Amino acid sequence: MKLTILSASFHRNGVCGEGFYSVIFNDEENGKMHASLFDKAGYCAVHKIEELAKDNIDFARGNSWRGDRFESELRPLLNEFFESKGTNRIGPFSI
Repeated sequence: MKLTILSASFHRNGVCGEGFYSVIFNDEENGKMHASLFDKAGYCAVHKIEELAKDNIDFARGNSWRGDRFESELRPLLNEFFESKGTNRIGPFSI
């Protein structure tokens, strides 16, 4: 599997919610994808952006992806992405 992160941002998810990374990435096999990647291992949700644009969020109907299939490759790529950008978990609230 060959993944490339195109964009990533940390979201606080409200005051008490579990924060997560919103990641747009390219999968060489499946095209442009989006992942919600939480800090806790095993918590990763993935959708194909092309299907989201068609309002397809249905399980088992063209936009179901195993997060665990992508998570192990996305986590180190996310660290590299933020290291190259010189930021991590920084947003408009931290300025």
